[in-house]
Amino acid sequence: MAGLFKRLQGKGKAVRDAEGTAGTALDKLAPSPNPMTNLVLADIALRAGGALLKRGVETGILGQKHGAKKANSIVKGRGLTQSLVGTALARVATRSVPGAIVVGGGLLAKTLYDRHHAKSAKAAGKAAVEAQAKKGEKV
Repeated sequence: MAGLFKRLQGKGKAVRDAEGTAGTALDKLAPSPNPMTNLVLADIALRAGGALLKRGVETGILGQKHGAKKANSIVKGRGLTQSLVGTALARVATRSVPGAIVVGGGLLAKTLYDRHHAKSAKAAGKAAVEAQAKKGEKV
């Protein structure tokens, strides 16, 4: 009975043994022995993966309507201003609930406006997509 009480009070042998090997197992998985280097490498990998995923989703969504080749040209032809505005809006929307409401409300208002003015919005949008696709083909 005393051994059971002691084990409940302190750490068991299996826990003590696992604590000794947990650090070495993680050290073997890490590319560098320096934890800050591993943090920088993880950050770079996550950002690169996120950028590739973003580009794939954008191309996939545009490709449904315009075809894969033209969708790729549209994504490539995006200017610096469009990229910065998109990044800023995404950041505002993901940082806070009020930001998400404002950005979501703005997108809803733009969609409703475009639906109300469907003919002119479709023509303007088509012209903008064509111009951006041409710009992307040059790049």
